[in-house]
Amino acid sequence: MENQHECYLAADLGASSGRLVAGQFDGAELKLEEVHRFANGGIEIGGNLHWNLLELWNQLLQGLGTAAASDASSVVSLGVDTWGVDFGLLDRNDQLIANPRHYRNQSSEILDQAFEIVPRGEIFEQTGLQFMEFNTLYQLLSLQQENSPLLDIADSLLMIPDLFHWMLSGEKVNEYTNATTTQMLDPRSSSWSESLLNSFNLPAHILQPVTAPGTTLGPLRKSLADSTGLANLQVVLPGSHDTASAVMAVPVETETLARGDWCYISSGTWSLMGAEIPAPVINDTCQQLNFTNEGGVGGTVRLLKNIAGLWLLQQCRAAWSSQQDYSWDQLVELANQSPPLQSLVDPDDPRFVAPPDMPAEIQDFCQQTGQAAPSSEGAIVRCVLESLALRYRQVLASLEQLCGQTLQTIHIVGGGSQNEMLCQMTADACNRQVIAGPVEATAIGNLGMQLVARGAVGSIGQAREVVRTSFPVQRYEPAATSAWDDAASRLDKILAERA
Repeated sequence: MENQHECYLAADLGASSGRLVAGQFDGAELKLEEVHRFANGGIEIGGNLHWNLLELWNQLLQGLGTAAASDASSVVSLGVDTWGVDFGLLDRNDQLIANPRHYRNQSSEILDQAFEIVPRGEIFEQTGLQFMEFNTLYQLLSLQQENSPLLDIADSLLMIPDLFHWMLSGEKVNEYTNATTTQMLDPRSSSWSESLLNSFNLPAHILQPVTAPGTTLGPLRKSLADSTGLANLQVVLPGSHDTASAVMAVPVETETLARGDWCYISSGTWSLMGAEIPAPVINDTCQQLNFTNEGGVGGTVRLLKNIAGLWLLQQCRAAWSSQQDYSWDQLVELANQSPPLQSLVDPDDPRFVAPPDMPAEIQDFCQQTGQAAPSSEGAIVRCVLESLALRYRQVLASLEQLCGQTLQTIHIVGGGSQNEMLCQMTADACNRQVIAGPVEATAIGNLGMQLVARGAVGSIGQAREVVRTSFPVQRYEPAATSAWDDAASRLDKILAERA
């Protein structure tokens, strides 16, 4: 690592990999360096998927050791961001009770069981959150219905990034942006909905104080500071939900920010598409459209929808890997060679959540809906990307309805912003300008919140200005939109017939 400036560390953990990223800031420009990268993923134990928390902790310590070896005295802060909804439980002696369960472990049947206890509308009224079977509320309800002893033993519930912040600093809090993914938080008051927890007979006492991003928790535990040499490091809460950090890094221009006529897509395994708004939207329309009000940095709300994202393509690539290990560029080139808008699917159809053979599942969907099944790898890739762009179009229309205005610009951040084909398809399908980048949005947003917390920049707006000047973006203008209008009508008809 360069060592002439203060160094900030972002631990950015995703569902398939994690990394420790260093940010060097000279007062005007932020430069990134990946310090350590490692694999992540679910591990099956006794029929249940779990996260290997201790291995993730071990990898994080290795990364801290690497950072310290370069120049320990320059490292001033560290924040951790991860996915949402999953959690760990500590007993009264602060011992981890079990490996945290993986969100893909949940069955959709739990939602109907929950609605028998508390009506769907009442849950939405109290939380404003999209209904997904793996929300923390339903994971806890599953433990209760399994008669698991874990809830009897638990003294503290910490979301995954909260666990790491506690292991680093010794401080137990529930960071705000990740807490909003639980479906147990009242977004109006930013506090836990104890009445909802009581209705489900779930223990409210295990929850921690809801704490805002930008809060400095304190120094490393002494044992860690001594073993790593990072005596100057402070543990700082970023937007610990990775999407909150990604949105923090959206390089919105000042005029666009003032008008509010923009939206974002945080594009990766999941696509999270939404708008940054000052207050939650909790009404019948929002509930019917199954949008969610999640917390953002600076007290904002991320009104968004979860979309399946590049998951389908990742699973296709994995299915083909035994015969041909395609690179992402090779897959896009194959798609380029295939004719456009031939076959379309609903990326959010439940059949695509975890099928044993994703390409076969896509082909089967097309056959069942009276379409020609894509017969080559390139045709399947094109089908997935075009269907995803059309899904963005559908969600954009709903988002504009909820926001009450036309959203002129779509910012795509994250790994999916590198897929030029998908970005152009999104511009064409949505008939909107697309601004793609930065790729490393989650780590950048994590680091940006640390800059704010330390006073290195004066505000979140100034942090976004640093992002604009530090990282390039690519602009895409819509073209050939009439063909996409026809495809959208065709897909709407297919989905209506399946409803």
